[in-house]
Amino acid sequence: MTTRWIKNFILITLLSGIGASFASAQEVQVTGPLAGAPACKGCRIFRESRLSIEPFAGFTLQDEFSRTIMFGGKLGFAFTDWIGLGLWGAFAPVHIDTALTDQVSKRGQSTSRNRLSLPNAGDFKKQIGEINWAAGLEVNFIPLRGKLALFQKLFLDTDFSVFAGVALVGITERANVNENGGTVCLASGAVELDENDPCRQSQRQRASRTAVAPTFGVQLTMYASEFMGLTLGWRALPFSWNTSGTDEGGRDENGNLGGGDFPDGRIDSEDRIFHFNHMFTAGLIFFLPVEAARSE
Repeated sequence: MTTRWIKNFILITLLSGIGASFASAQEVQVTGPLAGAPACKGCRIFRESRLSIEPFAGFTLQDEFSRTIMFGGKLGFAFTDWIGLGLWGAFAPVHIDTALTDQVSKRGQSTSRNRLSLPNAGDFKKQIGEINWAAGLEVNFIPLRGKLALFQKLFLDTDFSVFAGVALVGITERANVNENGGTVCLASGAVELDENDPCRQSQRQRASRTAVAPTFGVQLTMYASEFMGLTLGWRALPFSWNTSGTDEGGRDENGNLGGGDFPDGRIDSEDRIFHFNHMFTAGLIFFLPVEAARSE
């Protein structure tokens, strides 16, 4: 008798749970004066038909040899409250060497096999690649909007945007070196190189170029008022470049590109490696006109 009672109790409990789940999954039908009403009446429309000006600062992430600090701005215009265009640009006046760069400079060793890639360990910092500036055009899509509560007392209007576009990136790399040609940096000779050795001099020679890269990312905007807010974002700029200034390969023994093993005796475009460059940004955003429209 006791066993049957326990079984009946478990069965009733399970059926009750299933019934509650089914009831909660049913669509709630709104009737009365609220039927057909919008989710929000008199809400601020922060973006539609407004110009935005956004000064920002940022720094690159997960860098191998040099971290880049950037300062820039973004100019945007929203056709609706959920889509718009943006034009941005930034320059990088500050570069910070990573711990790996410091270790190579202090403990790196030059040998007869790597004298082109590392003629002198102390000058390694002078051959690494750096980002100098970046600019691009992108489309902004704003799929989410709501309120953010700070300490359960301060509530801020917030939206989450996704952007994608194309960018130009100005970079500086180690200049091209042809070791096998005999005119720039000879493979033979002493391991310890003096100041006038061509290999040693090539370590300090730099070349600038502009890389074309896709750009995409996400951004959180928190509105302090109708015309001003705080932005926090993440941006990716993937492209190929020679961050270390070393010989990474390129030509085989017959001089054909793309089939060589490390090293091939040259430092050129074939030594560039794809990097998923990305950065974190923070800024202020201002809107014009200063007053936001209201929904009906």
